[in-house]
Amino acid sequence: MSDGGDGGGGGGNHLISVHPDELKFQFELEKQSYCDLKIVNNTEHDVAFKVKTTSPKKYFVRPNTGVMHPWDSCIVRVTLQAQREYPLDMNCKDKFLLQSTIVPPHTDVDELPQDTFNKDTERAIEECKLRVVYISPASAHENLEDQAVRGSTRSPDTNSNEALQHLKDEIDAAVRQTQQLQLELDSLNRRRYRKSDPAFSFTFTIIVALIGIMLGFLLNLSLSSPSTE
Repeated sequence: MSDGGDGGGGGGNHLISVHPDELKFQFELEKQSYCDLKIVNNTEHDVAFKVKTTSPKKYFVRPNTGVMHPWDSCIVRVTLQAQREYPLDMNCKDKFLLQSTIVPPHTDVDELPQDTFNKDTERAIEECKLRVVYISPASAHENLEDQAVRGSTRSPDTNSNEALQHLKDEIDAAVRQTQQLQLELDSLNRRRYRKSDPAFSFTFTIIVALIGIMLGFLLNLSLSSPSTE
């Protein structure tokens, strides 16, 4: 991974911001774990981004490269592959680097030059470092118990508000995942040499239909939630 600047968590970046500012994984042997990053374009320009890591064999990043329109955002899922042994003292030295740069309007991710994120070019590139934190199952269980205790002392209205907000967040994430999937499908379609492929069109229709059903289900849940006035 290229060595970036001192910007961390998006605080020193002007083009984008990223949340959370560190990747937390619940670490269990022989099990995958994932962490979602929300990347936000803070400018009126199209911005390309690329995610790099010091341990590419341990993590699966999707998408690892993308282009965001002005004021748009993107969800990047980082998956920790199943590991066979615990790290010493549960400490992780892995690092992630998020690079971003302005690109011409309407640039497609497939059209990005190979040297887009090369700092030797005249292109201005911002970099943000993200550290990795492993959480043991015991610690995660304790946190859940603490949340349960705190939740039991809250009023029903507070719990209802939080449940409704959580549902809205889930809908927002599902919409963004749908948009990202559509972009990836469009990109895959452009790479095909044949202009039409019935099998691909049928698969695309089924995927879009399933996503529509899922979003409709979540929306119905939000509308049927009790009022918290």
